[in-house]
Amino acid sequence: MRESSAVKDHWKEILTPEQYHVLREAGTEIPFTGVLNHETRKGTYYSVGCDKPLFRSEQKYDSGTGWPSFLAPISEDALVLRKESGLLDDRIEVLDTCGSHLGHVFDDGPQPTGKRFCMNSVALYFIPDEE
Repeated sequence: MRESSAVKDHWKEILTPEQYHVLREAGTEIPFTGVLNHETRKGTYYSVGCDKPLFRSEQKYDSGTGWPSFLAPISEDALVLRKESGLLDDRIEVLDTCGSHLGHVFDDGPQPTGKRFCMNSVALYFIPDEE
């Protein structure tokens, strides 16, 4: 579905250029550059686009890929998964409920889920738990 110029302008007003590229143009941030890649505090990761909770810190792990990776979302309905067909292989795109691109999910994660929700750091923001 194509966005109107008014919708595009709205997103450009509220997002940084890098966030717009990732969330609205399905871009990918450069690995190992995201501020949340090394976040280790307890808390919740939210969607920059929808302002909704997506992941808990207990589900985050270091996948070594350069992007924040999670075993599972905070709830089944927190994310939208969409199959992408590419030149080399098929991938599952991860979007928030507002239709913004967050990253991809792969079947090469550790147990117990075997999943790796590989997210662009610029698509998320983090709120630590209160001590």
